Amino acid sequence: MYRVDPTKAIQEHASRQDASGEVHLSSKAKEIIAAPVDRTLSGAVIAGIAQIVEAALLAILGYGIHAIYVEPPQDGFYIPVILASVLVANIAFNAVRSHRITVYRTQVSQIGRVLGAWAGVMLLLMVGIFFFKAGDLVSRVWLLSWFLSGAVVLVAFRLSLSSLVSRWTAQGRLKRRTVIVGGGADAALLIEQIRAGSEKDINLLGLFDDRDGERSPDMVSGCHKLGRVSELIEFARRTPVDLVIVSMPLSAEKRVLDMLTQLWVLPVDIRLSAHMSKLRFTEKAYSYVGDLPVLDMADRPISDWNLIFKWAFDKIVAVTALILLSPVMLATAIAIKLESRGPVFFVQNRHGFNNEQIRIYKFRSMRTDMLDHDAGKLVTRGDPRVTRVGKFIRKTSIDELPQLFNVLKGELSVVGPRPHAMQAKAANQLYYEAVEGYFARHRVRPGMTGWAQINGWRGETDTIDKIMQRVNHDLYYIEHWSILLDLYIVLMTPIRLLNTENAY
Repeated sequence: MYRVDPTKAIQEHASRQDASGEVHLSSKAKEIIAAPVDRTLSGAVIAGIAQIVEAALLAILGYGIHAIYVEPPQDGFYIPVILASVLVANIAFNAVRSHRITVYRTQVSQIGRVLGAWAGVMLLLMVGIFFFKAGDLVSRVWLLSWFLSGAVVLVAFRLSLSSLVSRWTAQGRLKRRTVIVGGGADAALLIEQIRAGSEKDINLLGLFDDRDGERSPDMVSGCHKLGRVSELIEFARRTPVDLVIVSMPLSAEKRVLDMLTQLWVLPVDIRLSAHMSKLRFTEKAYSYVGDLPVLDMADRPISDWNLIFKWAFDKIVAVTALILLSPVMLATAIAIKLESRGPVFFVQNRHGFNNEQIRIYKFRSMRTDMLDHDAGKLVTRGDPRVTRVGKFIRKTSIDELPQLFNVLKGELSVVGPRPHAMQAKAANQLYYEAVEGYFARHRVRPGMTGWAQINGWRGETDTIDKIMQRVNHDLYYIEHWSILLDLYIVLMTPIRLLNTENAY
């Protein structure tokens, strides 16, 4: 897996734009953007449902066997053991990467991974029983029966799942919207291979290539050239793109690295086609898009089951916070109304996931006649635009609480890079002008709180160094994301809010 050095990418990444800062797209690219998007089945949803069903089958089976072999009074011991074992099994199945659409299409490989993980869980359970001296509490007949019957159920479930996913693939319901980077004869060969063995996996939108003339014609094997690589960035922000396949030889190292540094800002999977390479790696080095062998260069930061896990985390935390903090929000609304005339809420446009424009909610902290919807001027210490109530709610971040509604709408996450105002500046420069690669922070959904905020980078960003620090922390979060990291940030946020030195 190729990893972009965030600091290097910030220094090197640049989009090719005209003097006005606008990226011009070809007429064919605009035509694709304007066309309605027929979204297919979501791999993340399929993986999530598969895990829930699989866990439920194992839990029901474990308790059913218990009901046959074990005395009912021991329910209080067996139920936690069963639930804990099923949870560990789910973690193990994910650890061996068995919950992926590409794996669901296989049979021998998929079953081998699952049975190996299930055997490991049973072995761990037996070690735990021995370590805690619980041998007298657990029936060996139950344990062996659950292991063997569980293996049979897992095989049957995975074969059924494989058959179902294969049928959906044949129907074209799992196609990924794909573009190719590269052109000429090499891209023509790649397109023919895709059509021969991967057409049901890929909805090929077009080509992007920096070369011109005979080496990169406008039409390759019936596939349109849509623009240059830098224009792919704007294209992918205006229409869904799931996968980028790079048609370049490994020997073209400079071209490949330049392309990756540009495309790193996008939330897409990037694969290097192996069809041109004379090098032959071991089978484990490749992943497959249909029948096409590829090398994994970059993955979208949060995908598959993790998307559902983060979605559930956001909704649970947002609903709980709204219930617990509703008295604070009501009191804030009343205080704002009593001090000054005008609306309780302040709505502002900001950049969201993949640079989409979203409208976020805040409690109004400024005087109505001095509102700054574009954030052209950052709030400073003693700012006369801020009301007395505004000073307090800004210091305590109470003004951000209405963004819980943005979380429920799916525009924000609870944790993620903070969404900045469109015209926010540092040292009189727009953020995205001051920091190259700034938009890489939008590869995940922005959040109410984040890694930068709990590490002290909160409040005024009057210097380029401060916004650089924020961006570096945001990129660290994206590269190291886990649900446990999100939980840690949520728990640390109230503690960090006690430090109001930079908040005004």
